[in-house]
Amino acid sequence: MDVAILFIVFIGGLIVGIPVAITLGVSSLAYLLISGIPVVVMPQKMYAGMDVFVLLSIPGFILAGNLMNRGGITQRIIRFANSLVGWIRGGLGLTNIAASMLFGGITGTAVADAASIGGVMIPGMKKAGYPADFSAAITAASSTVGPIIPPSVPMIIVGALSGISVGQMFLAGAVPGILMGFAMMVTAYVVSVRKKFPRQQWQGFGEVTRSFAGAFWALAMTFLIIYGLLSGLATPTETAIVASVYAFIVGAFIYRELPIGKLPSIIVESGTSAAGILALVGFANVFGWILVSERIPQAIADGVLGITDNRILVILMINLLLLVVGMFMETIAALIILFVPLLSLAEAVGIEPLHFATFAVLNLMIGLTTPPVGVCLFVCAGIARLPLMPVVKAIMPFLLTNITVLLAVSYIPALATWLPSLLIK
Repeated sequence: MDVAILFIVFIGGLIVGIPVAITLGVSSLAYLLISGIPVVVMPQKMYAGMDVFVLLSIPGFILAGNLMNRGGITQRIIRFANSLVGWIRGGLGLTNIAASMLFGGITGTAVADAASIGGVMIPGMKKAGYPADFSAAITAASSTVGPIIPPSVPMIIVGALSGISVGQMFLAGAVPGILMGFAMMVTAYVVSVRKKFPRQQWQGFGEVTRSFAGAFWALAMTFLIIYGLLSGLATPTETAIVASVYAFIVGAFIYRELPIGKLPSIIVESGTSAAGILALVGFANVFGWILVSERIPQAIADGVLGITDNRILVILMINLLLLVVGMFMETIAALIILFVPLLSLAEAVGIEPLHFATFAVLNLMIGLTTPPVGVCLFVCAGIARLPLMPVVKAIMPFLLTNITVLLAVSYIPALATWLPSLLIK
């Protein structure tokens, strides 16, 4: 009965639109009160969930992304991406995806990508003759590549939960992220040819060179982050601090588009975003502790293994569960609640932890563009000034493409494990 109250309050909160973090906290508090467990357990478990050193890298990466975004990165990356693929049929759509692949490797969050790239690309695509629904849909779909290509806030969370090296997690996401981006480019090209979307003239290798030079310092940040982790010179938290300092220097003194006077507001904004994520981590840890104490994860694992222990079918069932959860729940909350029990299930049928972690994160990223709670859908529909349903219809080809990539990564472990095994001994 106590567990029933937990789930009734949680699901009810989601239905009425209460933020996920608050819903997790209220439902956990209701359980503690009804079951007679001292309420002091709640702050204790919240603190335990947040008291993980690697989580300190999240504020650093968020600050670095905000500094680079305010320092002129978005326009430069879009210009470089456009010089590479803008001449192809539907070139602005391809530019949108390419820019998200480059930009997402700096921000680490899909929503930041959708808002920053979308704020420039959606109006630009509409002005160039692209339908508003397609412009919003391709921006939302491509934004999910960002948290797959390193650095990635969800993968930092997974590293904290599982003990898997964050450096390994970052590298494991590189190949699936690039594969996902190129697969969406093919889809965008096919749609563009069929609907006769516009194309631009080839601007020459001179423009490619000039635009690359303009974007060089922004793109170099990703290599700085990866090198710091792979070389062992810095922890993820130290790397995030270095990245923030680097972003400030580039924005203020190289690009000269980051006013020093804006720095306090950027720090406050970044701190607010990071606090929201860490609060979510804390509340989700309380919720997860309750599930573990009630043996819900073990029941899920036993139930699945009672049906089948076939590795192929178990992977399919995990993916279906995460796809459904991703439609309704915020990514980080879903990871904290479900990752550990599903990891136990995956290991029971012989799935390597790094492989499982990669396709689990990829799966939940796809959830950011699926209704009814796809955050990136709402962001892009708002920028395009459209109701949600036209964007949902336009995004379906990209959703199918991304699910195909998800299945490939799920059933071909080397797509996730090859690069980490090659670079980290």
